[in-house]
Amino acid sequence: MDVNVMGISGSPHRHGNTETLLDAFLDGAAEEGAGIEKVILKKLDYSPCRGCNTCHKTGICIMEDDAPPLFDRILSMDCIAVASPIYSMGITAELKGLIDRAQYIWAKKFVLKTLYFPNEHIQRHKGIFISTAGLSWDNVFDAAFPAITAFFNTIGFEYHDNIIANDMDKYNGIKGHPTALDEARDKGRRVVKEIRSL
Repeated sequence: MDVNVMGISGSPHRHGNTETLLDAFLDGAAEEGAGIEKVILKKLDYSPCRGCNTCHKTGICIMEDDAPPLFDRILSMDCIAVASPIYSMGITAELKGLIDRAQYIWAKKFVLKTLYFPNEHIQRHKGIFISTAGLSWDNVFDAAFPAITAFFNTIGFEYHDNIIANDMDKYNGIKGHPTALDEARDKGRRVVKEIRSL
């Protein structure tokens, strides 16, 4: 079967540690024959959620910008890799803004109950979180996980795996890390194989 993988880079800094780690994951997926697409959030034009709750009545976001068409593409994918560096102990504003804009999908699921993802669908759709941090603290990623969990739950994807690397300051960047890039490529290959096997 064809497998389509999208990488979403939430970093405002192009070609930095996190985007490089995302690229390694996408390279691995491509090596396994997946179709890949990379989205750079800083290139898109979208605003944060206004909290107007119109979508709770209509299931449609009233804001006409780049976010709804991106969600249409996201929902057509088999695997989504969401990438963000850790800024101030959390994900970037770019990624958090996009996650908040998924409120209309959440409303269709939990308020209007017009959208339902069966377990079989969720198991076939894999979500990966990719992140880097300068600090060596083991818990530096902890504040990011709840938002990523909520996002994958909203869009009907299984939160399948993390590809995370801290201590970037020590390694002078991701290219100095002894294992992270190879592990990301391997996980890219493996997730495509797993999706095909389902």
